[in-house]
Amino acid sequence: MSIIEIIVLALVQGLTEFLPISSSAHLILPSQVFGWQDQGTAFDVAVHVGTLLAVIIYFRKEVVDILTAWFNSFGAQGKKTDDSQLGWWIILATLPSLIIGYLLKDFVEVYSRNAWIIATTTIVFGLLLWYADAKAKQIKTIYQINWVMALLIGLSQVVAMLFPGTSRSGITMTTGLLLGLNKQSAARFSFLMSIPVIAAAGSYYIYKLSTGDELIDWNAIILGAVLSFIAAYACIYFFLKVIEKMGMFPFVVYRLLLGLGLFAFLMW
Repeated sequence: MSIIEIIVLALVQGLTEFLPISSSAHLILPSQVFGWQDQGTAFDVAVHVGTLLAVIIYFRKEVVDILTAWFNSFGAQGKKTDDSQLGWWIILATLPSLIIGYLLKDFVEVYSRNAWIIATTTIVFGLLLWYADAKAKQIKTIYQINWVMALLIGLSQVVAMLFPGTSRSGITMTTGLLLGLNKQSAARFSFLMSIPVIAAAGSYYIYKLSTGDELIDWNAIILGAVLSFIAAYACIYFFLKVIEKMGMFPFVVYRLLLGLGLFAFLMW
């Protein structure tokens, strides 16, 4: 990988992992548009670790509170709190992706990673995000999530795993909004439930790396991880700051332009 490829792909991963515009789509597109070679498993591990550290550090207080309350809820003297219940809902929302994602990972890698699918899902789920942002009630907080809501948000995350361009954060926020969550709560639950998902994906990549024969470019690994961390942390910070003022409409417009532009490129 050239230094330009490392910088572009790391920043793209960091900036798009948590925005509702699909990180997988943006990582697949450079290879098809610019003819770049696949970045390889080691680099995927690096940028995923960078984004994972970013979300954990940004939400460190919430993560500690949820984990502490969750562990304290066990035993005869266990005490159930809003945070312990939220911990269970995050686990429940994660299970569909872990199970279905593992069973269908070969299908995803072979059949769904193409630009036509990305262009279509970018537009379709962009319009769905617009509808949720404009029409949903958005009155519930993150502590009003129940098991049905958590499961539905978790199942929606599976769609993003199967069809690049959907956007993991985009579809989970869309589902949260449609179920009545306010913007902040939909975004925070999406970010929090990304932690076990990204950790699982990173672990899978590490396993593939340890059992393969891929040569490791440590300069690319370190630079990729650092850049993706910085970009992801900044992205989370600014997104949560401006979401109440902007809403989802700017991201909807971006998705529509990206999808139409990709269709034009493919038909050229």
